[in-house]
Amino acid sequence: MEIYLSPEVITPHFQILNVVNGEDKALGNIALLFDGKKLYAHGILEEEGVSENFKSIVQPYIRGLAKAKPDLEVYSCLYVGCKKISLNGDEEKEKNKE
Repeated sequence: MEIYLSPEVITPHFQILNVVNGEDKALGNIALLFDGKKLYAHGILEEEGVSENFKSIVQPYIRGLAKAKPDLEVYSCLYVGCKKISLNGDEEKEKNKE
C-alpha cells in the first residue's frame, strides 16, 4: 500500500503531518518539534503492514530538515502498530550491548 505525508500544520517551531493512503484515509501522524539545534520526531502509524513504507518516507523527510540546520541533533520515537521502529538502527545497537 502506498502511503504519503499530508501536512496538517507547519510553523517555524513545529510540524504536524498526517500519514494517509491513496484514498486520503488517515493511517497515523508525525509530530516534529524544533528546539534550537534539536529536532524531536514522534510518529504513530496504525497499519502494521506498511512499516517499511513509513520508514522510507520519514527518513528522507527528516534528513532534508536536518540539512537546513548544521549540527542538528535528531531524536525520534516512531511506532508502527505497537512496535517501535528505528530510522538509523540505534535501537539495534543498544539491544546488542545488553
